[in-house]
Amino acid sequence: MKPKHQRLVLALVAFVALIGAGFIAAAALRDEASYFYTPTTLAKAQVEPGKAIRLGGMVQKGSIVRGTDGVSITFTVQDQEGEQNVAYRGITPDLFVEGSGVVADGRMRADGVFVAESLLAKHDENYVPKELADIDMTAAQQTKDTLSK
Repeated sequence: MKPKHQRLVLALVAFVALIGAGFIAAAALRDEASYFYTPTTLAKAQVEPGKAIRLGGMVQKGSIVRGTDGVSITFTVQDQEGEQNVAYRGITPDLFVEGSGVVADGRMRADGVFVAESLLAKHDENYVPKELADIDMTAAQQTKDTLSK
């Protein structure tokens, strides 16, 4: 076989292998395409107990119950249509409060409770750290306005 044909066959084999690897990767990531499950999608997905997933939503007002040990906490994550009970053991983030957004990594228990291993508290675009809450930002806003004109 001529060297030109050998290169062509090698290129075709590499192309087929690349497409095959892409299909395998797409099949493996099919269920992981979503960043997190909401309580509604989690109820519909019927995730088997023990599978590692992410749960996201809003912390329901009045649902946070802290354990007597100081590190155990239970709360409810909700979206517009559903809610999910969550148990967590550890130190909560500073931004974790009722009515705030949260993303939790963890696993479902057989009794339907989501056991979080880590919590990420989310904030909106109006968030201001506690340390800066008393600072007057009007001068900074005016400077920003003059720069954009």
